[in-house]
Amino acid sequence: MRIRILYHDHCFDGAAAAAFFSRFVEGRFHPGAEFAFTGLAHKANHLFNDGMFDGDENAIVDFKYSPDPRLTWWFDHHQSAFLSAQDAEHFEAERNERKMYDPRFRSCTNFIATMARQKWGFVAEDLDGLVKWAEIIDGAQYPDARSAVELGEPAMKLTLVIEGVKGSEKVQEIIRRMRHCPLEKIIDLPEVQREYTPLYERHVQSIDIIRKEALCRQRVVYFDLIDYDLEGYNKFIPYYLFPSSIYTVSVSMASFRTKVSVGSNPWAQEPLTHNLASICERYGGGGHPRVGAISFEKDQVGEARRVAAEICAELSC
Repeated sequence: MRIRILYHDHCFDGAAAAAFFSRFVEGRFHPGAEFAFTGLAHKANHLFNDGMFDGDENAIVDFKYSPDPRLTWWFDHHQSAFLSAQDAEHFEAERNERKMYDPRFRSCTNFIATMARQKWGFVAEDLDGLVKWAEIIDGAQYPDARSAVELGEPAMKLTLVIEGVKGSEKVQEIIRRMRHCPLEKIIDLPEVQREYTPLYERHVQSIDIIRKEALCRQRVVYFDLIDYDLEGYNKFIPYYLFPSSIYTVSVSMASFRTKVSVGSNPWAQEPLTHNLASICERYGGGGHPRVGAISFEKDQVGEARRVAAEICAELSC
């Protein structure tokens, strides 16, 4: 039995969800199964290729829905879980108990763990720490911005590696380790430390870069990182630098896209009045009510900047 798991790449929750799901399927349905992993990224064009669903069973975790008939499992918790109204209708009409969606969950990992326990009686107590940290990291449940930026915990250090390492191979090695190994042991592995050390130096440099480039107006922080290789920056740095800010809008570039990121301060002292996923959806993006993003073609820097300026103006109102 070969099971293909497509997951949200370069995301701690995406990696943790892939690890927990594989343990669940192996423990409850297919002992000894072979697992193959594919990292998915939000792009301006198509997200899925025909060749992606090549397993005896195929799963998507922590990523958008696909109506492909070869898809056998799906778990997601993002508000923007469907590429189109037709996809949402397909999901509702199919009513497949192995395809589940609930945006009330902070993390997809906890969503999978909860459903696996409630529906199929599967429990993996050795993965409790993985589930806990997926909730903290994806739900921004840190006590303050300093804790989120200083990376004091093994899971936070591992997040830096998952988000910043080039390519998917190293992330998938971490996913396979996550299936049975505690996070503190994974981060201490020599091969992981080799990735972590330069990424941590880059993280420290990124604080200075964002401090230099950011402007905070009407409690909205804006910065443009097009000239820097910093798409995977720590999203809490703006609130560390500007504690009284409420929202953040940034423009950055990766090898395959230009991206507008929109976030909100988890420690804001006043109610948040904007649904960021809904704002991003208007431009073809999506996310959660408190954090979202929009992907553009790599050469659409001008359009990305225009959209970022519009969002800044809207959030300033």
